[in-house]
Amino acid sequence: MALRGADLVARTLALGGARRVFTLSGNHIMSVFDAALDAGLDLLHVRHEAATVHMADAWGRLTGEPGIALVTGGPGHANAVSALYTALAAESPLVLLSGHAPLEELGRGAFQEMAQAEMAAPAAKASWTVRSAATLGEDIARAMRMARAGRPGPVHLSLPSDLLEGKADAPLPAPADFLPEPLAPDARAIDAALDHLVAGKAPLLIAGPAMAGARARRLLAQLEDATGVPCIVMESPRGVNDPCLGLLSEVLAKADTVVLAGKRRDFTLKFGQAFGAGARVLDADPVTEAWLEQAARKGWAKGGWRDEARAALAWRPAAWNTLASPAAGPLHPVEVGRAVQKLLDAGPSVLVCDGGEFGQWAQATLSAPHRVINGVAGSIGSALPFAAAARLAVPEANVVAMLGDGTFGFHCSEFDTAVRGDIAFVAVVGNDSAWNAEHQIQLRAYGAARAHGCLLLATRYDRVAAAFGAHGEHVARPEELAPALERAALAGRAACVDIALQRLPAPVFKR
Repeated sequence: MALRGADLVARTLALGGARRVFTLSGNHIMSVFDAALDAGLDLLHVRHEAATVHMADAWGRLTGEPGIALVTGGPGHANAVSALYTALAAESPLVLLSGHAPLEELGRGAFQEMAQAEMAAPAAKASWTVRSAATLGEDIARAMRMARAGRPGPVHLSLPSDLLEGKADAPLPAPADFLPEPLAPDARAIDAALDHLVAGKAPLLIAGPAMAGARARRLLAQLEDATGVPCIVMESPRGVNDPCLGLLSEVLAKADTVVLAGKRRDFTLKFGQAFGAGARVLDADPVTEAWLEQAARKGWAKGGWRDEARAALAWRPAAWNTLASPAAGPLHPVEVGRAVQKLLDAGPSVLVCDGGEFGQWAQATLSAPHRVINGVAGSIGSALPFAAAARLAVPEANVVAMLGDGTFGFHCSEFDTAVRGDIAFVAVVGNDSAWNAEHQIQLRAYGAARAHGCLLLATRYDRVAAAFGAHGEHVARPEELAPALERAALAGRAACVDIALQRLPAPVFKR
């Protein structure tokens, strides 16, 4: 039976297990909105196209399933592409579906005609335009398969509107069409990596961003327990100065044998120069269950190196334990972190951290079973879309997003999305009235007399959020912090806690 192209798209997504579609409407894709009703797709209608991709990105990182973003063509597509790079650098599986000018009108000045696939290609694993209504289902299944295959990442597909509105007699994909081909473990390569580690006195395994999810971290923890080899994930744009990893630079300098398990020798590792002069470094594929099986057959001399490395990675200044903000405020980020950790410890939780200095303080002071950060791309502004998607992906969890006042402005209208969608999370805004990361660069590089253009107003972001229907709290003094966080957590809807914050550089740990 012939189906409308849009129905092929919607039914294929449903068949592929897509539970949510993050979308913003537009002329080219209204047929897909219509088809979603019959296919049973749950559409979350957001306020900016980039937010659809950020939400699909967070969904992919937390579930391992490809997140689905759906936007219109032309400028809608261009807005969405800006967020693809964050997902690409984070190795996050997602599919961006963009409406597109009709094929039959291309080259004639069609409405919002644009070389969309070419625009998205540098920020995606793959990018193409569907050329036949009959292959719509096949193309979408292929895109979902590719997003998860090998090194995960975003895939873009442009859907010409004449194909969506036309009809085709084509079968829907089979369930197996959505799944990557299982790769047989390369036993020799795994053995070589394990033997490399066995030979070291101070061995270290470093995984890349694709291993940052809770499931993958559990696998790494099992491998570490079995071998005594410290297994860490590097996913921060701060690289060796990642405040989440304490004295990482010391650990890298002391390690004598290193396996990079899916971790690139990029700028975060100083292009391989972050290790000691005599360190032997081996590149390998990401860790899988097969590593555990093969590791069990080897003899591991478990000394004190693991404990030494773990202590260094967990190191924080002793003064932080008793650090207190001035009674009249503004608050120190460490004190904010101590209070927020109590929210995260209250039950299952997801920690979301944006970029910027406050995001780095948050990563240095907070931990949670699930974590989503801005990632190696070093972008800012994604925290609110991340938080909304995180609550949908892990509905039983308390979701706390940590973001600065500069980043708040990127996607503050997604509070409206959260209110409409009945999506509860707590957004903690560190308000230091500055683009502080750049302000600190100016202070270090050019001096206070030449620091300009990076200050902001002391805006009340809680009031901005409240205007969108969210719960708002403002904290000016330390004694107000815990009650404000508690009220926000119990509000039953999206909440914003605006905190007057000291304007400090992010921590860089050295002993």
